[in-house]
Amino acid sequence: MRATSQYIVVVGCGRLGAYLANQLSQRGHSVVVIDVDRRSFRHLSAAFSGFKIEADGTEVAALRQAKAEKADLLLATTRRDNVNLMVAQVAKQALGVPRVIARVFDPEREESYRGLGVETVCSTVVAGDTFLGRLGGEEQP
Repeated sequence: MRATSQYIVVVGCGRLGAYLANQLSQRGHSVVVIDVDRRSFRHLSAAFSGFKIEADGTEVAALRQAKAEKADLLLATTRRDNVNLMVAQVAKQALGVPRVIARVFDPEREESYRGLGVETVCSTVVAGDTFLGRLGGEEQP
């Protein structure tokens, strides 16, 4: 059974943001991608059926242009923790996005995000756990 289509805003169109946007679009979701650099959109596949907005995702105007206040989910996927935190905070508190997931590199910052009601994916922890898991015979944290 196919999941219900969602309206999803992705802030950051680097390798991770583009991968997610492509996959979500392919799965039938309505996707809007925001990136400050138009060249980043080259990472999107030819099959991407969503919208692209060249703007600073930390600005409320850019998020409103993407209709983030109507989004079911916002993903903050830039390479900068401070940018992702700002985007997540604005989306959650100012625009009322019900679910926000942010990429974070510094594991110590995860608690700050959680305090705002923002889910996190810490790529440092994910990669570290993967490496430890491949060592074999040792338990993962």
